[in-house]
Amino acid sequence: MGDIGMPGGPVVGTDGIARCPWATGDPLNVAYHDAEWGMPVHGEGSLLERITMEAFQSGLSWLTILRKRPAFRIAFADFDADRIARYDDDDVARLMADARIVRNRAKILATIQNARATVEVRSTGGLDALIWSHRPATTDAPRTTSEMHAQTPTSKTLAKDLRSHGFEFVGPTTAWALMQAIGLVDDHLMGCHRRGTSGVHGAA
Repeated sequence: MGDIGMPGGPVVGTDGIARCPWATGDPLNVAYHDAEWGMPVHGEGSLLERITMEAFQSGLSWLTILRKRPAFRIAFADFDADRIARYDDDDVARLMADARIVRNRAKILATIQNARATVEVRSTGGLDALIWSHRPATTDAPRTTSEMHAQTPTSKTLAKDLRSHGFEFVGPTTAWALMQAIGLVDDHLMGCHRRGTSGVHGAA
């Protein structure tokens, strides 16, 4: 069991289910935590979407990104790398005028560059293989949020590898958030009902 009821430990919701404390309150956070966060994600488009979401989240709340997720999918062609890779200055202007998404020029340009990098890495195995080659082999598990990492040696290595292939806005902290989100590690707290249900390893 985790430290349910302790500061930073799992929180039991009104439905009687214990969850990581960030996944309480708003139904979007609850649904994302229960159905997606920490579950293995594969496929080029799905991974490009997660990279994009984590990059845009920097400096903002995750809930803001979740609320804008449908608009991001429309704005970025359902994360079809080939289509995004062809975006030009007119597309950048269009996106900067789209109030439904986060209008950050640097992050928009990074998304376009990341789509181009995604296309390029197909020749060396693809984005899926590139990211999942960094899956760690440890089983450590945090009991409270104070034991959770902002970045790890593995995330530093992943970030370096992604940048070497032309990806942007993928520093070690963003890379670690990506690893948590797509199930390279199981970073749900001990005592959270989702801990150990995804078949992936703990933090490293």
